Amino acid sequence: MEHDLFDFWHKRKINNFDPYNVLYKYTNIIHFVVQGHICVYYSIKLKGYRGTIKDFPGADPLRDVEVLRKAMKGFGTDENAIIELLGSRSNKQRVPLKAAYKTTYGKDLVSDLKSELRGNFESLVLAMLKAPAHFDASELREAISGAGTDEACLIEILSSRSNAEIREITKIYKAEYGKSLEDAISGDTSGHFRRLLVSLSQGNRDEKETVDISMAKQDAQKLHAAGENKVGTDESQFNAILCARSKPHLRQVFHEYQQMCGKDIEKSICGEMSGNVESGMVGAGTKDRTLIRIMVSRSEVDMLDIRQEYLRLYGKSLYTAISGDTSGDYKKLLLKLCGGSD
Repeated sequence: MEHDLFDFWHKRKINNFDPYNVLYKYTNIIHFVVQGHICVYYSIKLKGYRGTIKDFPGADPLRDVEVLRKAMKGFGTDENAIIELLGSRSNKQRVPLKAAYKTTYGKDLVSDLKSELRGNFESLVLAMLKAPAHFDASELREAISGAGTDEACLIEILSSRSNAEIREITKIYKAEYGKSLEDAISGDTSGHFRRLLVSLSQGNRDEKETVDISMAKQDAQKLHAAGENKVGTDESQFNAILCARSKPHLRQVFHEYQQMCGKDIEKSICGEMSGNVESGMVGAGTKDRTLIRIMVSRSEVDMLDIRQEYLRLYGKSLYTAISGDTSGDYKKLLLKLCGGSD
């Protein structure tokens, strides 16, 4: 299996590089501002709706749960019926199915699905039945409490969500897991990386759309000085700029940085690190949890832009990549979320 599918989601991995070096983590933050989902935020305003999943006209949760119940009743499971229904409903049409199912049948939809489905297909279906903030909170919980800290997941979610979304996530996290997200992060990370994540988790980023060019140039100079200072790097400059400045401002900062240094800031920072840049793929196949999270969380936001960027970077469609790296019912539902080939 080629490595580019997972590499697209989570940048690059530095070989023989200390995983706790904070500069590496800053490149991940920068990636989401320059190349990732934050950048796509602006194309939504220019191009209109950029998701692949839309509201299904006339969808009725009571009729839909009948379809799901029939698909799970009796001998065997009609996975295709589940795929066709969930793959053609928006999140706000899928989430109420849990209450409708319990009202109609006196049973828990999630429990019934768990008893009928297996593996990655089960994980994908259950993810699609969660509201966005609940899904993000559960992913953060798993990233923190699972075997080893999934730092890429923490960075991805906290860097790419709006202030309002982050505040809703932190509210749900406290209610669901009995401790604040900040406390969870503080207990599982350390040093400057901890400070970085704590800053992001506040949901207090400047969200103004106006840009002060002179300030952007000053910030670019500060980042350059902080990054070039290999011994005793001034991480506080990275923290103050990357976590507090608005997204339009940061995009201008990175433009000014490239104009000033002749290379983009990601490559500049990575260039100061030892080792070769390699794919983040480990073993055969993609990291399915990441794939599921991206496909579910972006299918109603910017999946069309992700598809375009994937095609530009790798010369083949995301649809083709998923088709080659997954199989069965799991593949069918992922391709529904992808929405087509390019």
